[in-house]
Amino acid sequence: MNYKGIIFDLDGVIVFTDKYHYQAWKTVADEMGIYFDEQINHRLRGVSRMDSLDIILERYEGAPLSQEEKNVIAEKKNNIYRELLQTMSPADVTDEVRDTLKELRNRGIKISLGSSSKNAKFILEKVELIDLFDAISDGTNITRSKPDPEVFLKGAEFLGLNPEDCVVVEDADAGIEAAVAGGMHPAGIGEARDYVKTEFKLDTFSDLLKIFE
Repeated sequence: MNYKGIIFDLDGVIVFTDKYHYQAWKTVADEMGIYFDEQINHRLRGVSRMDSLDIILERYEGAPLSQEEKNVIAEKKNNIYRELLQTMSPADVTDEVRDTLKELRNRGIKISLGSSSKNAKFILEKVELIDLFDAISDGTNITRSKPDPEVFLKGAEFLGLNPEDCVVVEDADAGIEAAVAGGMHPAGIGEARDYVKTEFKLDTFSDLLKIFE
């Protein structure tokens, strides 16, 4: 099939910021006396900030929190996270990723981001990749997290393409589910490579070029 567009998840696909998320949530959880480890952090992959907080609060034993208090906690986490992101640079993107994105553009493929992160543009600017994306669908323009397909459907819409004309690149099972739910073609890398609904199995990022030959 002659696909016209490609929509990328950000974290775990283009860049790797899991360690920063973990450090920020760990700081917040420790201050609240909530147990938090890397296994719990793994459940937060691809999940929105507020939904991530709800997962962390499963172990919370203090007084009930109002929505306003939850918003303050989430904002505190984000401020810590953004401070950590300040250390990111173009060196945080591999040559393989950068060269593959450039080649996809050379082949006339439209490129969008599809990330639940509200910091997506900030990250792309820090690593000097933002100019390689034709559109950005992120946490600032969606109301539902993956596995809901909203972020990918918006990405296709911003590219002016039909969902069936787009490939989605994901490293999380929930992202693969979102792509399928949106009528798109999921390509899995990392842990999502062998997920049962993954259509294209990527051993390396540059394997994407085989799909768009």
